[in-house]
Amino acid sequence: MSAPRHFLDFSDLSAAEARGVLQSAAERKAQGSGAAATLAGKFVLLMMGKPSTRTRVSFAAAVARAGGSSAALDHAASQMSRGESPADAARAISAMCDAVVIRAGAHSDVEEFARCSQCPVVNGLTNRSHPCQILADLQTFAELRGEIRGKKIAWVGDANNVFFSWAQAAEMLDFEFAAACPPEFRNADAPSSARYCESPQDAAAGAALVMTDVWASMGDEEEQSRRAKAFRPYQVDAALMARAAPDAIFMHCLPAHRSEEVAAEVLDGPQSAAWQQAENRMHSQRALLEFLLTGESL
Repeated sequence: MSAPRHFLDFSDLSAAEARGVLQSAAERKAQGSGAAATLAGKFVLLMMGKPSTRTRVSFAAAVARAGGSSAALDHAASQMSRGESPADAARAISAMCDAVVIRAGAHSDVEEFARCSQCPVVNGLTNRSHPCQILADLQTFAELRGEIRGKKIAWVGDANNVFFSWAQAAEMLDFEFAAACPPEFRNADAPSSARYCESPQDAAAGAALVMTDVWASMGDEEEQSRRAKAFRPYQVDAALMARAAPDAIFMHCLPAHRSEEVAAEVLDGPQSAAWQQAENRMHSQRALLEFLLTGESL
């Protein structure tokens, strides 16, 4: 039995594989309800170690639309909440599943689970990275603006897990990733493809896409007041979007805090692709699961 393929970081795919998954996602979306039941007979467990809306619903919908079945296991309902190690949980759980999606705090927990898993493990979010989000983001960009190679992509705000995965994608897919965030909140572990700018205006200048995320991610709530003060100059508003390319789009992985990291006029405005981006989680994750379980993409 060959070792399972996991998707813990965006770099777990090659550039060719990532493009293949994205092509498959576009095909599945175009096919709609007529898409083949490619996951018929497959069971996917969703281990939700952190609260989730889009990750939980999009994976469940993706599996169902592909003819498979899924179940969600919240952390509080699992024995891991009482001290069972990720390794022991993996040895038992993976024998009953075709794939496991884990939304966790520590990235090391997902890595430990994957090392002992008999089936593919997908990172649904950790403190280090959020690679599934980037698949949906890339699909959305391709739908609206075409090939991303050579384009300037701007990130304004916290250099968090989504930022980290975008930096990995930039290194792999050859586009410029310009970032603006307070120096004390920069991500020292991110690939060198992330180029820090002096200001949000510098990062956004001429960009094809401007992105942001909440100023305080899950686990950072105690720093909310300190972060709000530090990030106030980094709000994405109409004036900042005006610095980007005339046809620039805006993305946010959601949930969003209007009047904090993004002005309502931007999130709800004509340049916003946030809702299309959210839907594409379902399509790109279906394509990812098909690839991991079959080794093929369209």
